Amino acid sequence: MEKTKGINRAQFLAGAAAVGVAGAVLPAGGAGATGRGETGGRGGLTRRGVVYTLGAGETPATAWSADRMRADLRAIRDDLHADTVDVTGDGVERLTATAAEAAELGLHIWLQPTLGDVPERDILDHLAETGRFAERLRRQGASVEFSVGCEFWLFVPGIIPGDTVLERIENLQNGTVDRARMQRRLARFTAKAAALGRKVFHGRLSYASAPEIDHVDWNLFDVVGIDYYSYFPQRKDYVRELRQHLRWGKPVAITEFGTCTYRGAPEAGGMGWDIVDYDKTPPEIKGDPPPVRSERTQAAYLLDLLAVFESMNLYAAMVFEFLTADAPHRPGDPRHDLDMASYGIAKAVQDRPGDPDTGWHREPKEAFHAVARAYRRAGQRQ
Repeated sequence: MEKTKGINRAQFLAGAAAVGVAGAVLPAGGAGATGRGETGGRGGLTRRGVVYTLGAGETPATAWSADRMRADLRAIRDDLHADTVDVTGDGVERLTATAAEAAELGLHIWLQPTLGDVPERDILDHLAETGRFAERLRRQGASVEFSVGCEFWLFVPGIIPGDTVLERIENLQNGTVDRARMQRRLARFTAKAAALGRKVFHGRLSYASAPEIDHVDWNLFDVVGIDYYSYFPQRKDYVRELRQHLRWGKPVAITEFGTCTYRGAPEAGGMGWDIVDYDKTPPEIKGDPPPVRSERTQAAYLLDLLAVFESMNLYAAMVFEFLTADAPHRPGDPRHDLDMASYGIAKAVQDRPGDPDTGWHREPKEAFHAVARAYRRAGQRQ
């Protein structure tokens, strides 16, 4: 078993909520050209996918499982009708096993290592080993692109002061960070990661950015990657906002987009998950009364954004995310229905509700079915 250092999801979300930072909200921008970067087809997105997050798991029950991964990827291909899977997380063994299985299933692979809170050298070694495997897959004929990482300002120590993600977020939020120095350090590490990515992988290269913080030199990459959590009542405002990223004349990939599963979640943007009090045991949904669960709200938001991305002929869009195993659904118990704070389009249902070590199974949400219909129709048109 390889040794990696992941980030405890509950602790991260609780700490981020305390300082009021999460997600990426894009500033308004100007006009540009097409974001497809490819020719052929009848317009619309070229790649339609979902983010599949890997990690060590919060409990033995939610730990990574090869059997579960294989079943999930088959569901992504056959039931969700996605042609692309964004394989992301930490642990080279998990990343490479999942990417290899996706290749066997004929899925396009967007492979993105995200190791955080360890020394820079370890992050780069993790990147290089994953990238070398991606190159082997590519040479064997798999359809694969490689992203060197996600939001380095957050995960890589040394760009913002602080030994952990939570410390870095707090320092950024309290105004003690020298922004000019932060940008220099961020640019330096991003350039280093891009150069290493080019060295080990010879296909198309990208990075998943939070544009409000990541001022990326996209000349370093082949695809502009955007984590997108904006909300507008009218679709035209999404188009206006996204156009700024077309000015590079390169394919634009929405590397994350999504919302949580309750009324009002889209308006909360990247802070949609901030409805859980993790200081309580067990964690519970905040509010009196708590938010109202609404799978329809989540589904409608995803369909609205997919329509925007299709209309702009962007290159790719990946729904965030397939499943959040450590945020289980508790039917009939809104105070402890942690799935309301999940961006997953499938929900985890425990065999014994409330027992963190129990087995569980996944069930599709309304969003899963809605996205599946949209992906199927789009695939039939092309």
